[in-house]
Amino acid sequence: MNHKRLGVIGGMGPKATAVFFDRIVDCTDASSDQDHIDIVILNHATLPDRTSIILSGQDKVFLEAISKDLKMMELAGVSNIAIPCNTSHYFFKQMQEATSVNLINMVDETLKEIHARYGDNAKVGLLATKGTVNSGIYGSGCESYGMKLHVPSEAVQGRVMDIIYNDVKSNANVDPGKLEAVIGELMQQDGCDCVIIACTELSCIKLSEAVKRSTVDAMEMLVRRSIELSGKQYVAR
Repeated sequence: MNHKRLGVIGGMGPKATAVFFDRIVDCTDASSDQDHIDIVILNHATLPDRTSIILSGQDKVFLEAISKDLKMMELAGVSNIAIPCNTSHYFFKQMQEATSVNLINMVDETLKEIHARYGDNAKVGLLATKGTVNSGIYGSGCESYGMKLHVPSEAVQGRVMDIIYNDVKSNANVDPGKLEAVIGELMQQDGCDCVIIACTELSCIKLSEAVKRSTVDAMEMLVRRSIELSGKQYVAR
């Protein structure tokens, strides 16, 4: 397969974009600099907050801003574009219509992997921003694969939002135990077969190996597909 340049529209948030880039480097089967992928990264940190946009119904504001980024990626000659932000995938159809370059759908890649592991009727827990939860992108996706999405209670969702905004986005010291406790509740009390880490801020938190076995990380699915579409081999780390 020919090597293809990858475009990344990041900044949603900046730390998640940095982690995404690190994971691509770490998970690419390479023994020299020249074996790695050529990547164009646009860290557009001033993009409007996706959750606020979805909850307020101001879609046009976000789409006008990101359409310029998509055009920049076209001019940069990328073959595929990765957007390491789950919530932004609420606008996936409109974003794809705005560019001739293939956008990698991290939501579909994630659900495809879960279905391959757990099959029909799997009960899938969702850890995401309120914007992603309310957008319904994972709910409709699960339905198309014959799986059942479990959305956390309002109280649990509040704890998740606190971790995302007050810990990771605020560069505070993040206690993995807070997230691991939520995952444990979804698995043990709510009977989920697995839990989606469906927020790239949450993907920045290093979980124990035991807890990781109960999760599927949407960012990791995006990393894998980005590497494969760029003509390289993905190596799990």
